[in-house]
Amino acid sequence: MREALREADAAIATGDIPVGAVVVDSDGVVIGRGRNRREADADPTAHAEVLALREAAGARGEWRLAGCTLVVTLEPCTMCAGAIGLSRVTRVVYGATDPKAGAVESLWDVVRDRRLNHRPEVISGVLAPECSAALLDFFAAQRDAS
Repeated sequence: MREALREADAAIATGDIPVGAVVVDSDGVVIGRGRNRREADADPTAHAEVLALREAAGARGEWRLAGCTLVVTLEPCTMCAGAIGLSRVTRVVYGATDPKAGAVESLWDVVRDRRLNHRPEVISGVLAPECSAALLDFFAAQRDAS
């Protein structure tokens, strides 16, 4: 999670919401990194999770990421939850909950819906205070600037 937090911090430089993600293989090696880049890339799909999954798939040379863990600082949204299921990651670890858009536990539980053919393990609340603080500080600075 500390690696994901570093990615989140790097997102601030481009004016993006500080969300970071890493994909770790079964040996504990980081094979994918991502940070929010919606503002930087003018791309609504440039969420940290999607970018980390893309990089991991590229590193593996295949889209199936079985045996891998996605670690992300904020509970994934519905788009990212869909990408998680399609990537076949074995585990999702996240820090802060997202009561407004969370699709892993808060509003929906997309990744563990029993109607789907792939349901990863979910571990929530890892370094939640640090993950939440990064977001709260970012939005406080945005309010102060306006």
